[in-house]
Amino acid sequence: MKSEVGALAKREKGAKKKKLPKIKPINNFLLMAFLTLFELVTAFCASYSAEDGIRVQVLDAAGILIAVEWVYLVVFYTAMHRRNFELEMIAFFLCSTGIDVIGSVDPDAALKQCFMVVAGVIVYIVMVFLLGNVDLCMKLRLPVAIAALLLLLVNLIIAETTNGARNWIEIGGITFQPSEFVKVAFIFVGAATLEKIQTSKNIFAFIGFSVACVGALILIKDFGTALIFFITFLIIAFMTSGDIKTIILAIASAVLGAGIVVKYRSYVTARFSVYRHVWEADYYNTSGYQQTRTLVGLASGGLFGLGIGNGNTRTVYASTTDLIFGVICEEWGYVFAVILVLAFVAIAVSALINSIAARSTFYSIAAVAAAGMLLFQTALNIFGITDVLPLTGVTLPFVSQGGSSMICCWAVLAYIKASDVRTYNYLGGARKK
Repeated sequence: MKSEVGALAKREKGAKKKKLPKIKPINNFLLMAFLTLFELVTAFCASYSAEDGIRVQVLDAAGILIAVEWVYLVVFYTAMHRRNFELEMIAFFLCSTGIDVIGSVDPDAALKQCFMVVAGVIVYIVMVFLLGNVDLCMKLRLPVAIAALLLLLVNLIIAETTNGARNWIEIGGITFQPSEFVKVAFIFVGAATLEKIQTSKNIFAFIGFSVACVGALILIKDFGTALIFFITFLIIAFMTSGDIKTIILAIASAVLGAGIVVKYRSYVTARFSVYRHVWEADYYNTSGYQQTRTLVGLASGGLFGLGIGNGNTRTVYASTTDLIFGVICEEWGYVFAVILVLAFVAIAVSALINSIAARSTFYSIAAVAAAGMLLFQTALNIFGITDVLPLTGVTLPFVSQGGSSMICCWAVLAYIKASDVRTYNYLGGARKK
């Protein structure tokens, strides 16, 4: 009897095992091949102009990016034995889209944007290796915090006002935006400081650092970036443990928000007076010009767009920076625009999944804060140009033209990559050997 029961149990167990589907690993090289095909097709479309014919600058930029992608995949797949390239694939997809849009508007800018992507990838690689050593990160938090504050101080002293904000510095003919690099430091310091939150000293240290960063951004009138920092502060506060410490962080958040409102009261009133009134006669051709033209372009784009180079939004000021999503909707269509948005959602979902199994609280806090920063900036850009939210003038991550923004986005992505336990598997293998 026992033997029959045992045999029956084995058969049931075997049947259950057979029913379970096997999850096949992602074929990274096949995915890269599909991405390459997409990049080649869109690059050829973006490079063609009825007036100028084929503009080789766009093709050169696409070729360089494709070469960098394949070299990155092959080197890290073979030398580092990595198998998780999903984040990089998404980032490369977004970057290639941006290069095509920028190149179709200004061919000479395509190569420059491509080189900024390459610089971003290099920073990303360095950051991932750095973040692999938590002890080193703990030691670097104070120097990084000091460097970030000094950078903002230099910004306050020597920056000139551009479009109402003093957020650009030019040194030796090179123009960059310090606040973009401080974003990376903000997440680093927050995650490293609150990785061990047993003492109130760490909490107050991070609050002081946050107040200094947001306060500096208020003084230079970079409202969009100040808002991004504030939301990131809230995310980091939420990621910490409960009790009185979290209450302190929440109160500090409220004080920061109130300070922004009070300081910006007159500035915000003037800047946001156009919000939800862009179609009115007083604003249609003045302060609401960008949004109304973008909304017209959105309406004319339809599901599949008018074709690369055939839209009108590209002629509006900041079409390759603040308004680039409007250009994509008009020329590439709603379907592709939704895919673009889902790419950012995928990055956020990846960060949430990674944070659950992360090796340390440092990685969990950093990953979620990084994803929240990217997702919130994306929302500010898309909802701002469509008048769902006030227009703050922030860029679309990985897509908009701009070197500082591109390097920052890749550096922020490194936090999410580092939180994935698969990223440093080769280190464990080396130790075992």
